[in-house]
Amino acid sequence: MHDLVIRGGHVVDGTGTEPRAADVAVDAGRITLVGDVTERGRREIDAAGRLVTPGFVDIHTHYDGQVTWDPLLTPSSLHGVTTVVMGNCGVGFAPVVPEQRHWLISLMEGVEDIPGSVLAEGMTWNWETFPDYLDAIDTPHAIDFAAQLPHGALRTYVMGRRGGDHLARPTDEEMERMRDLVAEAVEAGALGWSTSRSAVHKTSNGEPTPSLTASREELTGLALGLAKAGGGVIDFISDFMDEPEEMEFVSAIVEAAQRPMSVSIVQSDRAPDKWRSLLDGLSEISAKQNIPITGQVAPRAVGVMLGWELSWHPFMAYPSYAALADLPREERVARLRRPEVRATILAERPVTDSEFVERLSTRFDQVYLLGDPPNYEPGPNESVAALAERNGVAPAEVAYDAMMECGGRGLLYFPMLNYAAGNLDAVREMIARTDTVPALGDGGAHCGAICDASFPTTLLTHWGRDRKAGGLFPIEWLVKRHTVDTAAVVGLLDRGQVRAGYRADLNVIDFDRLQADRPEVLYDLPTGGRRLMQTASGYVATVVAGEIVFENGEHTGALPGRLVRGAQPAPDAAGAS
Repeated sequence: MHDLVIRGGHVVDGTGTEPRAADVAVDAGRITLVGDVTERGRREIDAAGRLVTPGFVDIHTHYDGQVTWDPLLTPSSLHGVTTVVMGNCGVGFAPVVPEQRHWLISLMEGVEDIPGSVLAEGMTWNWETFPDYLDAIDTPHAIDFAAQLPHGALRTYVMGRRGGDHLARPTDEEMERMRDLVAEAVEAGALGWSTSRSAVHKTSNGEPTPSLTASREELTGLALGLAKAGGGVIDFISDFMDEPEEMEFVSAIVEAAQRPMSVSIVQSDRAPDKWRSLLDGLSEISAKQNIPITGQVAPRAVGVMLGWELSWHPFMAYPSYAALADLPREERVARLRRPEVRATILAERPVTDSEFVERLSTRFDQVYLLGDPPNYEPGPNESVAALAERNGVAPAEVAYDAMMECGGRGLLYFPMLNYAAGNLDAVREMIARTDTVPALGDGGAHCGAICDASFPTTLLTHWGRDRKAGGLFPIEWLVKRHTVDTAAVVGLLDRGQVRAGYRADLNVIDFDRLQADRPEVLYDLPTGGRRLMQTASGYVATVVAGEIVFENGEHTGALPGRLVRGAQPAPDAAGAS
């Protein structure tokens, strides 16, 4: 008997070929047969009328802390993801000495909106070096996970207090040690190293990320660590990509490392067409160096959700709301429900020096009701301002009342990036390019504002079935993008295909019923910390290493997932035929 047989499904194998009717047999955690399986299985799944796909590989998450206390790695695992890669954007928790722990927490809290108290309470901190960290997190989980060495932690570990100052420069001795620690991390199992040159990335105290202005010498020195190890990839994010000097930095880093790089790319309404020239420039460098450079792009707008319980909402800078802001949630909502409180707040104007807070408090033509199920491509006539005009009321009234729905848990949607024209046409063009992969879901991060770990579900539903404006992609192509293509970017070549010899990470999907559910606020983090959670409907089963880990969104109790140490080779030709 086989360990598991998935019968009668439409196999979308991850290679981009059209779906075909086939059974899938699994033994010892590997796919052993795709076709007509005559033998029985110890466990069987009836996949008639359903899609059978590889598990999704999400290469941009921030579970660096959560991996120490949450064996399920939700919400990513609820959206068909069977492998996550963390340690992106240059932030993480190793290497570290005890006196630096609080600073690394403040960096992660500021950059990724993960409450500092949650991290302080939830992590065991039973590590110092990066290899120690890998050993500490190498415990059973529902899905697989892999880590990258973060530049911020590495810099402060080697340079001490000076490492937190982005204007400081490492000495020759410090640079040599950082290079050696990059090599050590990769040899221990890191997939590579990540860095951030974004001014948006700051500690919870407003200090810039330590890698913001890292010199060419520092970045190429770290790249030489990959060259020394003979492996690893580079994760890169920068505010300066439209400057020729930054492209030269990228070229120099890749040349020094002789290793692949991926770069985060989004569309901004300040320069709505710039992303094209950035990707074109990266492709030119890639062709010249003969080394892959891939753009990480989002399959929908990058924005925030707004609500009374969340980090942001339109009334946070209104004086009368500020007087209620620190009340417990239930008491605050009860006050906000009073007609006189509502009238007082709506009669005011925001008082703020923040351009962002001013924008979300006044630009109601860019704010939308999220809906249930969520609508991630609302049109101009669906904005809060448009709804208000049709109803003859002020936009602030519509926003206020919408957030009061569901017992004060109503949500608004404020798309900020990839939505310059009020639609997702640019996103469609981004994900259609062969030099990009879908990513940037940030699973585990932005607990009070974003829940983009549902990107894989959106990729399939919005772009493969539902988009009202048309421009849909074949489902087999979309599956390939989030399996074979994402896995290849980080060197995980043993997964992402439904073929004999490959790792048995699989999804059985009721495609007609597939959807990302309405997000909700939970208080289930350590210390009762808050986070946005988004479940999904339509994932009949998710299989990891041949074991069923989720059935219809419910965890089965199985924990076959493990730390993936380093790049993984593809099965040999005989096993993968």
